[in-house]
Parts: sequence; structure tokens; C-alpha cells
Amino acid sequence: MAIGEFRRAPRREARAKMPKIFLIVLILSTAITSLAQTPPAVDAEQGRILALENSWNQAVQVKDASALSLLLSSDLIFVDHDGKLIDKPHYIASVQSKDVHPVHVVNESMTVHLYGTMAVVNGIYREKGMKNGKPYLVRERFTDTWVSRGKVWICVASHSTLINE
Repeated sequence: MAIGEFRRAPRREARAKMPKIFLIVLILSTAITSLAQTPPAVDAEQGRILALENSWNQAVQVKDASALSLLLSSDLIFVDHDGKLIDKPHYIASVQSKDVHPVHVVNESMTVHLYGTMAVVNGIYREKGMKNGKPYLVRERFTDTWVSRGKVWICVASHSTLINE
């Protein structure tokens, strides 16, 4: 065997393997790209937090202080739409006000972002009812911060901003 022939043999084998390697790389890159473009599904923890947000709305609508106490941390900081800082006792007292009678309380467009034992929820809050004998409608954008304490999620901070549309 001549020296030139010896060098060409490994090149022929490498060229024969190239289509297989190219095909594998193409399949892997296509799979990775399609996974990156798939919107994330709501996992179990995100679902639990969304359910807690909805429970909070229900508690506000029926003025259930006990339910609110379970959902909200004792050191809750609530920033109201007018910029007031409200702690947990004052927030619960405001919900129980005899002047306010919510009829319909719902959230829209909620998203949950998990960060280990913390979660941030963004959404739109709508409340409709009677206040001081007059109908009212409130629409706010909110951000709630939840912390996992063991297997229980509890809200530690909430902020809302009025939507004027």
C-alpha cells in the first residue's frame, strides 16, 4: 500500500459517517428549538398558587377574615392602589368594612413565576359592588409575592395599581 492510499482511507470513513452525524445534530437541534418555543404549561405548584389567588378573591367577596388569615403572612405588606402601606390587620379590617359590599371579585390574565420557594403572580383584579350605597367598579393590575413555608404557600407582599381605561 502506498503512503497516499493509507491517508485517504480514514478520510473516506469519516466522510461516510458525516451524514449520520449531521442527521443526529439536526434532530437534536430541532428538538431543542421546539422545546424552547413551546409555552410552559402550568405545573402543580403554579396551579396551587392560582387556586390560592382565587380563594383570596372569594374571601374578600364574602368578607371571610379567617380565610384571609390563612392566606396572608402575619408580616404582610400590602401597597394599595393609592400608595398606602397596609399591614395584615388593617387589610383584613378594610375588607370587613360595613361600607363596602363586593358582589363580584375576580382575577384575569394571571401568570405565576416560580423562583424556588418564592412565587410572583401578576394579573388583573376586578371588583364590583356597592360602597356607601353607590355602585363601584375597581380594576387594578397587581403583583403578589408568595413564599413556601413547608408545604404551605403564604402571601407576604401585594401591590396594586389602578387601571384607568
